Parts: sequence; C-alpha cells; structure tokens
Amino acid sequence: MTSEPSVSESLQNKRKGTAAMLCASFCFSLGGLLIKLIPWNPLAINGARNLIASCVIGLFILLKHHRLRFNFTVFMGAVSMAGVTTLFAIANKLTTAGNTIILQYTAPVWIILLMYLFFRQKPGKRELAAIVVVLAGILCFFFESLSAGRILGDFLALLSGLFYAGVFMLNQFEKGDALSSMFFGQLLCGLLLTPLVSAETQFGPSVLIPVFLLGAVQVGLAYIFFSIGTKYTNPVTASIINALEPILNPVLVAVFYGEKLGKLSVAGAVIVILGILAYNLAGHAKAAENA
Repeated sequence: MTSEPSVSESLQNKRKGTAAMLCASFCFSLGGLLIKLIPWNPLAINGARNLIASCVIGLFILLKHHRLRFNFTVFMGAVSMAGVTTLFAIANKLTTAGNTIILQYTAPVWIILLMYLFFRQKPGKRELAAIVVVLAGILCFFFESLSAGRILGDFLALLSGLFYAGVFMLNQFEKGDALSSMFFGQLLCGLLLTPLVSAETQFGPSVLIPVFLLGAVQVGLAYIFFSIGTKYTNPVTASIINALEPILNPVLVAVFYGEKLGKLSVAGAVIVILGILAYNLAGHAKAAENA
C-alpha cells in the first residue's frame, strides 16, 4: 500500500500543480496572437505547428517511459484533437481571436448535451441553467458577427468546442489514453497538412519563429504542463486557472496586434466565462456536500 503524503508534501504538490496550470494557460493563450502573425493558409499553419508539437509530446513520452496505446477510443480521441486544432486555426483567420477562444470554451456545455444524446444521462437543473446562460452569451457573439461578416468564423469556433468536448469525453473511457490521443492527433494533422506549406512564399524569421512557438510552446509544452497540473490540482482549481486562457488570449491580441472585441462580444465573453465558472463551482460544492 502507498502511504498518504504529508501535509508539507501535499502543499508542495498543490503549488506545483497550480504553477503548472498557470503555465499551461499562458502557453495556450498565445495561440490567437501567433496565428494572426503568420501570413499562411490556416491549414498550413496547423499542419506545421502540429508536426512540431508531435515531436515535443513524443520526446516527453519517451522521457516519461509512457507506453503508447492505439485502439478505437484512442483513435477517436486523436480525431477530436485534430478537429480542435484545425478548426481553431481556421476560425482565428475568419473571426477575432477573442470570439474564437470564448466559443471554444463552451466545451462543457457540449459535454452535457453529448452525454444525453449518447448515454441518455439527463441534465439536471444546474446543467440546464449552464446551457441557457452560455447560449445567451453565444447569441451576443453571433448578433455582432452578422453585421461584421464573421459568422462562418464564429460557427467554426463553436464547432471546435464540440471537438474539444469529444477529447474530454473519449479519454474518460477505460481504453482511452490522453497522451496517446494527443500524440497521434498532432501527428495526423502534421503529416496530412504540413505539405500545404510548400504553397507558401513567406519564410522569413518573422514567420518561422511564430510557427515554431505555436508548435513547441502553444501546443506541445502547453499540454505537458496541463498533464502535470491536472495531476496535482483538484478539478475546480484547474477549471478556475484554465479560465485565464480565454481572458489572456484576446488581451494579447489586442495589445500586440490591435484587434479588439466589440461591445456585444465583450458582453458575451463575460456571460460565457461566468456561466462556465459558476457551473464548475456549483458542481464542486455539490460534490463536497455528498462526500
């Protein structure tokens, strides 16, 4: 039997987990800005960054002596991972970075709906309230995008949230393995889409450096930090810290790229973030009562 960690060890692990989640959130938040800076086709961008990320994750797997799995569940998780990164890259080119990340952040609502459709797990009052609140926030984005001509980008960003939900759902199955799905998903995107880079004409340092940072830091390193953070922090803490990503992402784009959210989109962002956080906090409080 393994012994329980001491108070000092638990505190140290908690600090380690919090620091790792903060690093993961910051790495993830670089995506919007870096994609905006690269004058390539979004599919070429996604291919190059995923090929680099698969090398980073692959090296981490080797160092950790993690055994790769490959089965139907892992494959579907890899397809979901590929869908998330591809749709995110395309949406960033068609709408604002803020709209993209906030609409992708609707993944928990998609999980609620998918659990009902596939497993007939009916949502409770808390889940239904979360769906209503988040849908209200989404409507704010789409009303503004109709006048700005960004409706396709917002739709693809919302769809990326569906694939993101798929990643979390599929990796909960007994035969699922998060690291394997991440690695194979990134490798799949890299091998299929990187050849599109040959059609591009700009390869200066101002282009190649953001591409490398996207793959090595925004995807590869981010998921390594995320795997460490979720190991040492409870779900509510991880959810709260992870909420920094949809806040930092548009802020970085606004400061360094000059792209800002409209008033309705800002209102929608506040509604979505608060709705998801309230849902997570209420779930944690309910779990504590039942413990």
